[in-house]
Amino acid sequence: MSGPSTRTFKLTLAYDGAAYVGWQRQQNGPSVQATIESALEPLAGGMPVTLVGAGRTDAGVHALGQVASVKMLTSINADALARALNATLPLDVRVLALSEVPDAFHARFDATAKRYRYRLLHGQTVSPFERRYAWFIPAQFDDARLEAMAQPLIGTHDFAAFQAVGSDVQTTVRELRAITVGRGAPGALASHPSAEVTTIDLHGSGFLRHMVRIIIGTLVDIGTGRLSSDAIPRALERREREAAGRTAPAHGLFLMRVEYGSGP
Repeated sequence: MSGPSTRTFKLTLAYDGAAYVGWQRQQNGPSVQATIESALEPLAGGMPVTLVGAGRTDAGVHALGQVASVKMLTSINADALARALNATLPLDVRVLALSEVPDAFHARFDATAKRYRYRLLHGQTVSPFERRYAWFIPAQFDDARLEAMAQPLIGTHDFAAFQAVGSDVQTTVRELRAITVGRGAPGALASHPSAEVTTIDLHGSGFLRHMVRIIIGTLVDIGTGRLSSDAIPRALERREREAAGRTAPAHGLFLMRVEYGSGP
């Protein structure tokens, strides 16, 4: 049997973000990153490991397809490593897939696009199950109109108005490739005779801090009449945070998928 060697692994992860301060390791509470690193260290002979995420989801944001990479000294194969992690991790964090990849692979820098979904819950009563995973909006609005209002966001723009105040980035220019709006019934467990869920899907090459949540908040403000129908083009032109709408709550947001082009 060969001895341990330094190897690089790609992890695809799902997690319920409700109990975490976000993806990134922080001092003020448990993070998804630190939780997985703690589970990995015994499998790396007790040596500290650093997990690199494709994106830093905020406190309360969920993931169905987060990707991370890690370099670690181990003789364990990928399948056994995935089983060992899922046996150790809390049940609100799961490894969906794990594979060994070339050492050059980097979960963040190699990512070419991300897909997010936001869920809005409509109806007379808030489901005790859906409330954790959707923003309850009692007012009804036209989903087709909402999608039409979002179209000026498509393409490459300066999204300065749609980022959190105090963000420190080199550029606020990003490419948003698609926004689609749909509506359907919640899952059977959470169903209610009057309940419906609007899903807003966003596909882009990269996102600023709170960018998705501010886009959603702005669309909801337009749909409910708090902002005028030309609010989005005006916000893009002004490039000031106060020109856009509110920041939607974190608990309705899901990182659905990270794309890597022709990579691993």
